[in-house]
This record gives sequence, C-alpha cells and structure tokens, in this order.
Amino acid sequence: MNESEPIRVLLADDQELLRGSLRLLVDSTPGLVAVGEAGTGARAVELARAERPDVVLMDVRMPGMDGIEATRQICAGTSGVKVLILTTFDLDEYVYAGLRAGASGFLLKNTPPADLLTAIRVIAAGEGLLAPSVTRRLIAQFTQFARTAADRPRSGPLLDGLTAREREVLTLVARGLSNLEIAANLHVSTATVKTHIGHLLAKLGARDRAQLVIAAYEGGLVSTSRGHP
Repeated sequence: MNESEPIRVLLADDQELLRGSLRLLVDSTPGLVAVGEAGTGARAVELARAERPDVVLMDVRMPGMDGIEATRQICAGTSGVKVLILTTFDLDEYVYAGLRAGASGFLLKNTPPADLLTAIRVIAAGEGLLAPSVTRRLIAQFTQFARTAADRPRSGPLLDGLTAREREVLTLVARGLSNLEIAANLHVSTATVKTHIGHLLAKLGARDRAQLVIAAYEGGLVSTSRGHP
C-alpha cells in the first residue's frame, strides 16, 4: 500500500444502521475511505475481490455465509486484504476461529471510535493484533475454545524449520511481548527482532503477528497454562 494513498476500508455487517455509522466515521477521517458495504458474508467476499480494500471490518454473525467463512475465503483468495473482526462479546468462540481463518485481529463493537480508527491503521500496516496486552487477553480467552481434536495444539512438522532463536522469538510473540520487550528479554536489538519476525512470517506462511500466535499454539510451542503471564 502506498503511504500517500488513503486506507481503503470495506464494511461488512448485517445491521444497516451500524454500517452507515461506520461509513460516516471512516469517510470523515483523513487518510481513510470506505469503498463498499456488505450485509452478508457472500457479499463481503464479492466486494473484497472486486474492490481489493486494504482492510475489511467483518462482523461474525451474518445471514447465509457467516463472517468466519467470509474471512477464510477473502484471506485465501484475495492477496493483500486484511480482515479485522468486529464482535459483540469478548468471549465469542468465533473470534478464535476467525483468527485461524486468516483474520489479523479483532475488536469489540463497543470500542471507542478513536481506538477503532487506530486499529484500522495498525491492521493496514500489517501489525496484526493491536497491542501486547490485547494479545495476552486473546490468548487466555481463545485457547479455552480450542478443545476439539482438530483445534488442540499439536507438535509435528509445523515448526521444524525454525532455528532455536526463532523458536525463542516466536514463544515471546505468543506470550504477547512487543518487539522492544523481546529485544530486552533476549539482549538483542529491535532491528534483530524484526528480522527474526520477518523470517518467522516467511517460514510459517503467516500473514502477520496474529497468525504467529496461532502457529505457536498449533505447533505446540506454547500452551494455555504457560502461554501468557
């Protein structure tokens, strides 16, 4: 994305009033522009492919195709488009599924407007989850829903290609540490941490930091009992 160009946002929610409010907020903010509205998951996928927005604000519960499946299709088939899930409940099990489907993060629908705008910018920049404190909270909440055989953390080839230092960095990312905190913990520079994270993204095929957290759990590197402070 060219930094001189506005961040293009697609709004997906089945409530017309909320979509209208979000559009007004986005369009009245310098550096952001709404490029479409979708009231269903299927329409969100269609518009994402046609408009190629930088960020999709995605509701979870929509008629027909829900936001999780829409997120999966968008992230799998539309390169460069990031999804930020909006949910009503902070213990919504669908949010974990959304992150596994490729979403870059989530926010509650009652988030203050200024925080939502910040989130859009952060997601567009490829930073994934919004802050270390949010990462810690997400880990604690989402992993309690990963109880089926398909969702349980598992060891295996997923992390086999990582160096020992990359595993250390990934563990700290999964625990919610920022780059600065990781650098202090490992006694290296923040530039070195960024390099390691770049390697992790490439080796694990992860879109952003949010996906690294998921990979750490699914690869069995960290668990609920020791994955956060």
